[in-house]
Amino acid sequence: MSTTNVNPAETGKFDKLAASWWDPQGESRPLHDLNPVRLNYVAERVALKGARVLDVGCGGGLLSEALAAAGAQVTGIDLAPRVLDVARLHLHESNLQVDYREISVEALAQESPGAFDAITCMEMLEHVPDPGSVIAACATLLKPGGRLFLSTLNRTPLAFGVAIAGAEYALNLLPRGTHHYAQFIRPSEVATALRDAGLELEDLSGLAYNPLSRRAWIVKNTQVNYLACAVKPA
Repeated sequence: MSTTNVNPAETGKFDKLAASWWDPQGESRPLHDLNPVRLNYVAERVALKGARVLDVGCGGGLLSEALAAAGAQVTGIDLAPRVLDVARLHLHESNLQVDYREISVEALAQESPGAFDAITCMEMLEHVPDPGSVIAACATLLKPGGRLFLSTLNRTPLAFGVAIAGAEYALNLLPRGTHHYAQFIRPSEVATALRDAGLELEDLSGLAYNPLSRRAWIVKNTQVNYLACAVKPA
């Protein structure tokens, strides 16, 4: 596992969004709309109260805070310092407790193997040079019986049309250049990386989103966004 699995252009991209991260009408609006569905997907599969949960690529803390509000002991990690500053500042408004750290998941895996009951890694894999390294590090960090939750974008023409042509150019829901089609990841590639890391895939579900109604929901179709849950054998 590499401890330098980061593209500075990607972290810089998200640092630019820092100031508007918690604005539900701002450039992070889709994340606000998707967050309840992602939280529910995790909560249906893990008893969050009292659980030690790691949020990898936590950004400004939307999911980290939601997990903490559900009773989890949350650590959030990211390599974009300005976004982490926003996450820490928002804790003064929410009165929640999250341990935010500027550290790579690979470095944390060397430091704290087997420390977490569950790990979330949402919309992050498509922004790193080596997604398999992230998954391997998450496997190391999980306790036996722990679960890893992933979300990312499928590498299909439909995903290009929805996430790039639609969301970034036609509807201006995201800043242009947020995504690169070549970095989208097929479910089969995620499944291979999970298997190589010693994890067992439990569920693969699609994630649908209507930007006009701002409604998100779980579907069977994984052609655009999808969620995956994998378990570390006991």
